[in-house]
Amino acid sequence: MADLEYLFFLGCLIPYRLASYEVSARKVLNKLGVKLVEMPDFNCCGFPIGPVNFDLALSLAARDLCLAEQKNLNILTLCNGCFGTLNDANKILKEDEELRDRINSYLQQVGMEFKGTVTVKHIVHVLTEDVGSEKLKEQVKKPLTGLRVAQHTGCHLVRPASHVGHGDNPEDPHVLKELIRLTGAECVEYTDETECCGNPIIGVNEDLPFEIAKEKLDHVKAAGAQALITVCPACHMMYDFNQPRIERAFNTSFRIPVLHYTQLLGLAMGFSPEDLRLNELRVKPTELLSQIQ
Repeated sequence: MADLEYLFFLGCLIPYRLASYEVSARKVLNKLGVKLVEMPDFNCCGFPIGPVNFDLALSLAARDLCLAEQKNLNILTLCNGCFGTLNDANKILKEDEELRDRINSYLQQVGMEFKGTVTVKHIVHVLTEDVGSEKLKEQVKKPLTGLRVAQHTGCHLVRPASHVGHGDNPEDPHVLKELIRLTGAECVEYTDETECCGNPIIGVNEDLPFEIAKEKLDHVKAAGAQALITVCPACHMMYDFNQPRIERAFNTSFRIPVLHYTQLLGLAMGFSPEDLRLNELRVKPTELLSQIQ
């Protein structure tokens, strides 16, 4: 396998709803020397249907893993949910021979066989473990000194700890905080940092997720953060896309811009707001950009 070359798994949400995450990720990774190989024949990772049909969800994930095995490339994802699902499937199928045989019996119908020869990484893992802090520091041309931001790591990136690894602590995640500090920005602490964004149940119950997200935004605002930084498209949509709706539901005002980490890093690397699609954010980061510029 070539160093810093990955099969790029976009998942379902990002191509249709969050081009800003994809575009900003492609720009910073290219500048950092990470080659992304396209994956035009991928299918859904299987995340939404796991509780309903385990074998089908696992088969969907296994098919994506087989595509990576065929190219002898590890997978890079931008989505916490996709990472968690593909990584879990990879681990389970490698360790459970009986289950692997059953899933392979399904895959044989499309001419595939899971062998367990690749790994799955989220972009956070690639930046910290493969690119490394020294190379990231070298590429920071415009340190974001004086900028105060908060972070939301999300659930699937660090849980369950027995499956994820990568040296982070699910009860006190620190990896994203360290990546933020490499940009020169200050990463502020706030109450209940590890709480879920609420997005997984929004299709069933809108009231509870809005309450959960509202509480998180209250804490971020109280900490004096000028922005919230995410690495998951579902979490991002909860805090950015739904922020005006949450404000209306609770008769309050946050006006907290929510940036993908790749946008924050891109600003520090010298990319323009236009390059990074910052104009596509629902909550416009006007004051933040004014301070940086």
